[in-house]
Amino acid sequence: MLSLVLLLGLGQQIQAQNIKIKKDTAQWHNLKDVTIVGRNSKSDYQQIPEIVGTNIYAGKKNALIVLENVQGNIANNTMRQVLAKVPGIHIWESDPSGIQIGIAARGLSPNRSWEFNVRQNGYDIAADPFGYPEAYYNPQLQAVQRIEIVRGQGALQYGPQFGGMVNYILKNGSEINQPIEFETQQTIGSNGLLNSFNAIGGKKGKVNYYSFFDQRNGEGWRNNSQFFTKAGFGSATYHFSNQFSLSVELMHSHIRSQQAGGLTDAQIKKDAQQSFRDRNWFDIKWTTPAITLQYDINEHSRWNTKIFGTIGDRNSVGYLQPITIKDSINTSTNQFNNRVVNLDQYRNYGLESRIITDYFIGKIKNTISGGIRLYTGTTHRLADGKGTTGSNYDIHIIGLYPRDVSFESNNVAGFIENIFRLSEKIYIIPGIRYEWLEGSASGRNGINSAGQAINLQNITRSRNFVLGGIGSEYHITPSTELYANFSQAYRPIQFANLQAPPTTDIVDPDLKDAKGYNLDIGYRGKVKNYIQFDVSGFYLQYNNRVGTITPSGANYRLITNVGASTSKGLETYIELNPIRAFTNSRYTDLILFSSYAYTDARYSGDHKDANTKGKKVENAPQDIVRAGISFGYKNFLFTTQLSHVGSAFSDANNTHAVSANGNTGIIPAYTVTDITASYKFSKNLNLKAGINNLSDERYFTRRAGGYPGPGALPADGRTFFISVGAKF
Repeated sequence: MLSLVLLLGLGQQIQAQNIKIKKDTAQWHNLKDVTIVGRNSKSDYQQIPEIVGTNIYAGKKNALIVLENVQGNIANNTMRQVLAKVPGIHIWESDPSGIQIGIAARGLSPNRSWEFNVRQNGYDIAADPFGYPEAYYNPQLQAVQRIEIVRGQGALQYGPQFGGMVNYILKNGSEINQPIEFETQQTIGSNGLLNSFNAIGGKKGKVNYYSFFDQRNGEGWRNNSQFFTKAGFGSATYHFSNQFSLSVELMHSHIRSQQAGGLTDAQIKKDAQQSFRDRNWFDIKWTTPAITLQYDINEHSRWNTKIFGTIGDRNSVGYLQPITIKDSINTSTNQFNNRVVNLDQYRNYGLESRIITDYFIGKIKNTISGGIRLYTGTTHRLADGKGTTGSNYDIHIIGLYPRDVSFESNNVAGFIENIFRLSEKIYIIPGIRYEWLEGSASGRNGINSAGQAINLQNITRSRNFVLGGIGSEYHITPSTELYANFSQAYRPIQFANLQAPPTTDIVDPDLKDAKGYNLDIGYRGKVKNYIQFDVSGFYLQYNNRVGTITPSGANYRLITNVGASTSKGLETYIELNPIRAFTNSRYTDLILFSSYAYTDARYSGDHKDANTKGKKVENAPQDIVRAGISFGYKNFLFTTQLSHVGSAFSDANNTHAVSANGNTGIIPAYTVTDITASYKFSKNLNLKAGINNLSDERYFTRRAGGYPGPGALPADGRTFFISVGAKF
């Protein structure tokens, strides 16, 4: 008797089939599906398999980044290198050492990635995904195994987002084939950068586990931008059987950074490293517990349930006047002026349960996935407190906080998606999602001159609606396909829109959630082992955008739906390995890649009191190009990468002229070059080094009206890093 195991396909979901051959008969037994992504490849970019776990990715615009293969400064969260091959990702680069990751696509705002549904191991980690979706916390990238990015139709599976979903999947020890393994990565760099990442994990019997501690600190490229980050994580999975497992995990992160403040354009031109704010601080503490139950019911069905929480604290203290006003000694008191203190507490809890199963219509296998979501969140905000006159991080205040507000959000949702395989080549993937949402605000929003409380309007918004979508694939060859999808999306009313000061602002009683849709059509795949590509067009309609206007003849501002915007364009990616195409060399690699996005994002409608129709959407560069070359010989790999981002407006009025305080005006185009080299002495010992912003370009990616500005916020100039890693 002869036993064989056939593994068919690389970088996609494959099925392992145990073939027992005896004489002239053959018996086939299906084993569990196996997913192999990025193995034996130096490429950091892959397409997500059509089905992973209980999630359907077929027909969706998606990308998977394998962190182990990224040639870039991972310790410093240099996202233009990490996401270089995902076309159209716009990145804000204004925090020291990439502490806050701000990304967007298709003309949306990168502000703390709030137009993406940001997740860790499949569950939410933003401040509040419904009322305040800012991702103050992001996991340490050295602990991340891969990053999943889904555009468009992902709204049906994951809920509120126009930009898509970003999921950071952490290492969990399942790939370690010994009871204990120790991993360490030590990095030094410019401006006093020190990063120490240490992890331990393993697998023994029915248990696999993984834990790490990461600490990073430095002085920052600009003056007054020192920082530290500390994070600890632990996870353990117990396999009750081959089919049923229970995982528990806990992450705790603490970040503190000095905010150097904004500059005027003239100040940046003179010296982009200067700072006129040395008393501004930002402090984040984030804890994310989670429990995951996984049950493989049979070879065709799987069930997954996640119970999770977000316990976060966001504190800031600083002098928030425009940069044209000096933060100097007050001559009447011989002290600095009092700073402003703002504190937020986030306490969110949720449950998501999903099931996926195959079924047959005739001889054709189809797949259906469904799930439910329960969520409740509370944000307690203390704002505008009169802080100390000191310079260090100190959140003590004098008297009461003028604003003491509580926001609550509740959500119940359910979805169903189905892959109808009309033939071996044609798939149709319809889906539907039901949402029930409730958001409310209460508390004190100010104190008048008589010392009396100004209470918020009694505002509660409750609504329910259905989203629909449909995707498709046509497999031209076994490894290339045409795909298209249409999906409705939404963005809920934000907490800030429920926080109108009654003396100056009024919330429109008919205020609606922003709704719209994404449309994608493209062609993607691989040609043997030397070309991979994804070329597509998109159309994003964003209706009921929320803004603030002053009605004609009124003496108040109205928070209302001000109109719509439309984004359309192209997203292209291609990677070529000519060495593999023309030779059989086992030792040499040459990888050429280019990702390009063209985005035309404009306001397509407006309120009668607004004046934005036909104007470009703010923070939406028309062209984003990233291209690079990687050359490898045996265990050595060298990469150079160029990033070019076109100019963008900083406001919806498309103001060209730069304001005196740097808050508004054009954001100029810029081009940055990075180089990285790595060498693996053995499977368990590596050395990596690089230079970011090789030409020492002076540029900025955003203008701010408040934290962490106000003003234009310069990005880092030339920096270097050296990193040594080992496993034992």
